[in-house]
Amino acid sequence: MNARAHLHVDGRVQGVNFRGFTRRLAQELGLKGWVRNLYDGRVEVLAEGDKSKIESLIERLRAGPPLSRVENVSVRWSEYTGEFPDFRTGWTDF
Repeated sequence: MNARAHLHVDGRVQGVNFRGFTRRLAQELGLKGWVRNLYDGRVEVLAEGDKSKIESLIERLRAGPPLSRVENVSVRWSEYTGEFPDFRTGWTDF
């Protein structure tokens, strides 16, 4: 079943390769969407694809890459739209 998840990741998640980690993992899982840094220090992720693969992404993001310290991952589920061609860093690429 396809789904869409909008995530906000709090903690030490900028300057630690978190976006690259997220993009590589999402691509490995076959997900579409984007990841970007926010001005308040969080990382925002929008992922679409198989719901079980998105859940795998979320679990891996809770651990993060080696230099990160994830404090919280908030998730808001919604309907799959299929609007993204792939998974990218930054949303302005579309």
